[in-house]
Amino acid sequence: MLEPDFLHVAMDEPDQCPYLTGQTARMPLRVPRVGLYGEQVDQLLESGFRRTGLFFYRTQCPNCQACEATRLEVQTFKPTRSQKRVQKKGDAAFETRIATPTLDATRLRLFNEHRLKRGLAQREGALDEGDYRGFLLNAPCESVELSLWKGGELQAVSITDVGANSLSAVYCFFDPESSGLSPGTYAILQQIRFAEQLERKWLYLGYYVRDNRHLNYKSRFGPQQRLLSNTWVNFD
Repeated sequence: MLEPDFLHVAMDEPDQCPYLTGQTARMPLRVPRVGLYGEQVDQLLESGFRRTGLFFYRTQCPNCQACEATRLEVQTFKPTRSQKRVQKKGDAAFETRIATPTLDATRLRLFNEHRLKRGLAQREGALDEGDYRGFLLNAPCESVELSLWKGGELQAVSITDVGANSLSAVYCFFDPESSGLSPGTYAILQQIRFAEQLERKWLYLGYYVRDNRHLNYKSRFGPQQRLLSNTWVNFD
């Protein structure tokens, strides 16, 4: 697969895999030479790239192909009965807001509670404002924050990149105490709605990894496509 000529490699060293224990990963970090416009974002997403802060990466691991980029075609998405129940409960419980991504004490606290209580932390201790900004706010492309509120209290945040023909779910975190309302699932359903409103064709969900319990939930959304050997393959 051709490398986009508007990115250059900033770092390329093997490291411990963040998704599977005992595996070595190679995920070269690339940065755009200039700010990206929507069509370039679409090109990167279609080629299997993900974003973290200013960087884009695509797995190039020598001995593993477990990471499968995943996307939904908005117009053909069919929610399951369970997802329809989540949508109904969420519509009754949550207020959804779309705004420019921002940072305050509430968001930082919720972000840390989510990563620590759900076993997502790769290092001990809470992350600080600089970590949050570097991970979620420093975007070289258009990005929005989809937030869920209940009784005036912030319950969940989903950072979403915007392309010319696609949206990309970058990262979602939520109050672990609100798990009974399935805010993570509801946030994806709301991103599908948002994509419909913007008349975008695709919602990219990031990497599906079968043996990672934090990533294999993506198989519940369908029909979907996964990028296998540089080809998007249909999965029902």
